[in-house]
Amino acid sequence: MSTLTASGQVTAGLSTKQKVGLVLCMLNSLLSLPSFLQAAGPGEDGPPLSIMVLASIVGLVGVVATVLAWRGSRVALRIAAGTIIVNTITSLPALFVDVSAGVKVFVAIGVVVTVVTVVLMFSGNRRPASITD
Repeated sequence: MSTLTASGQVTAGLSTKQKVGLVLCMLNSLLSLPSFLQAAGPGEDGPPLSIMVLASIVGLVGVVATVLAWRGSRVALRIAAGTIIVNTITSLPALFVDVSAGVKVFVAIGVVVTVVTVVLMFSGNRRPASITD
């Protein structure tokens, strides 16, 4: 489905896969918002406050970018994907330090969900192959 914008440009609508990807991106971004409240205190094990504040800021940018991407902005789509990728990268050190297996499994699942989300966000409509004689 294509729509005509006010500037006269024709834009393609979002596919179902892209909508699912954007919903997953929104959920990921929303879950990142309260991260700064979960920072480890002095003398406790866990991510530092700076990483948790970064996750919250990136989550806020992700929410805004996802809304704009839903409205058809291709730049916002890329920014939204970048925000969840950055959030995932900040969690990767948990795979290499001495933490419980449950935390490592949670981070690994997060990585897989991020990859699936980005793939869905950038999956476009299938176009029929042109037949040449």
